[in-house]
Amino acid sequence: MRAEIISVGTELLLGEIVDTNAAFLSEELAALGIELYHRTTVGDNAQRLKQAITEALARVDLVLTSGGLGPTADDLTKETVAEVLGLSLVLDRPSLEAIESYFAKTGRPMTENNYKQALIPEGGAALPNRKGTAPGVSVRKGGKWVVCLPGPPQELIPMFREYVRPQLEAESRGVIRSRVLRLYGMGESTLVQEIADLLSKQTNPALAPLASEGEVRLRITASAETVAEAEAAIIGLERKLRARLGHTIYGVDDETLEAVVVGFLKQRGETLAVAESCTGGLLANRITDVPGASAVFDRGVVAYSNRSKEELLGIPAAVIERAGAVSPEVATLMAQGVRDRTGSDWGIGITGIAGPGGGTAEKPVGLVYFALVGPGVSLVREARFTGDRQQIKRRTTQAVLDLFRRTLLPVNPES
Repeated sequence: MRAEIISVGTELLLGEIVDTNAAFLSEELAALGIELYHRTTVGDNAQRLKQAITEALARVDLVLTSGGLGPTADDLTKETVAEVLGLSLVLDRPSLEAIESYFAKTGRPMTENNYKQALIPEGGAALPNRKGTAPGVSVRKGGKWVVCLPGPPQELIPMFREYVRPQLEAESRGVIRSRVLRLYGMGESTLVQEIADLLSKQTNPALAPLASEGEVRLRITASAETVAEAEAAIIGLERKLRARLGHTIYGVDDETLEAVVVGFLKQRGETLAVAESCTGGLLANRITDVPGASAVFDRGVVAYSNRSKEELLGIPAAVIERAGAVSPEVATLMAQGVRDRTGSDWGIGITGIAGPGGGTAEKPVGLVYFALVGPGVSLVREARFTGDRQQIKRRTTQAVLDLFRRTLLPVNPES
């Protein structure tokens, strides 16, 4: 099967929104063994969209669109697809009922233009939207298949995984399964050297490194006649990778560092409190993004100023004056202070210089100290991160979470 992705939206052309949908769909198609020929971005213009769809259908078997399914006049994807395929738009009653139910639950009035979202090309199938009002559409004609997905990623991703991917898997020859291993503490170039022999065997299962912000991922993809055979092939290669890479592998598929940490704390029946300066609450935010974190997370304190470090965490002014707010001493006292004041089992302290200003020759932008204090444990680390302010904050929390993860492992925390 050959495929093409068409991203619809003038905001994408103007650079106001980054097209993460196309990246997600590209990765999903690759994991399914479907060859992607083109990725096209087109604005909210009926004539240009018609041309893009027409050209795509002349090249490939499957066209995936994202965006343009909303209620406004410039949301034209379904209408244009129907025109290209020579189909009428018809009312899909279950979609209309779902839209009406959505507005009833939110207590917002449903306007006339929302009924437009319940129209689909004749002969097509509506794809339910669990996160919004715009249903997707799957329609086939003349050996061609068009799937229209909504623009918001929080709507597109679950819709694709629940409805589109199963159809693609069912129509693929045999079975294709994939698993993603997530790693922290090893750069992509080092990783490639470590597993060069395994990467060179690009047959079945296939192995591909995928670099992302603050970590590296390894995707294993296997094809076989049965699910059991595909899973067995993945497990075999995964065992080799784990034996070689050890605790550098922290999770699988969508598992995050914060989810792993919360899971370990739940298993141990322990609690955590954090004190942050340069990360401004990002660590607490990441932890509380994990469902069920309230069972283990007590609180987060953003002690940004020196005065707040003294008043909220009990750090002596003399220590800050002598060592500086960005120092291993202050990071440790922040962790100890938030632990003592909350009665938590674990305390984390973070202080640093996120930039772009505030750095000196002795303490440059990107210098961060983070400390972990808990039962029989007192650790402090220095790191020097590069990047802009947001990258430094993100990379800091990644490093902190990984140190905590390794500390909670039932092995040497430095392994």
